[in-house]
Amino acid sequence: MAIAKNSVVTLHYEMFDANDQLIDKTEQPIAYLHGGYDGIFPLVEEALHGKEVGETVDVVLAPDDAFGEQDPELVRIEDVNVFPVEVEAGMMFEADDPETGDVLVYRVTDVADGKAVVDGNHPLAGMKIRFKATVDSVREASADEITHGHAHGPHGHHH
Repeated sequence: MAIAKNSVVTLHYEMFDANDQLIDKTEQPIAYLHGGYDGIFPLVEEALHGKEVGETVDVVLAPDDAFGEQDPELVRIEDVNVFPVEVEAGMMFEADDPETGDVLVYRVTDVADGKAVVDGNHPLAGMKIRFKATVDSVREASADEITHGHAHGPHGHHH
């Protein structure tokens, strides 16, 4: 069965940076609902359309098509005293975006002289990404999945 709108697709993927270094890969296949439900990068979804089990795609994504560009306003310098714990580079914590109310995940990128540099950008923001995927399975989505706009079941999304 070929991937079409309202197919539930499971796939294995590998993501590489611009230097072809592996930055992420699936241990278990991921599932998404195909057909413009924002379950996967749109360019990858386009490449997967019409593919069948065992077929592969290899898509290079510009930052805008992947995790977005770096937003310099999301990089802030905070006094270490504002943190509830002793802060060190690599730590992550959540904070509310004062403008949107969304929860942003900030990464501590540097600590020096009583100040911490925190970055709310996605770690892969600003990067060109190569996305290689192999189709693991394809099935028709249930009415329930289409209503909710995502795949259910072992590798899908649960509420």
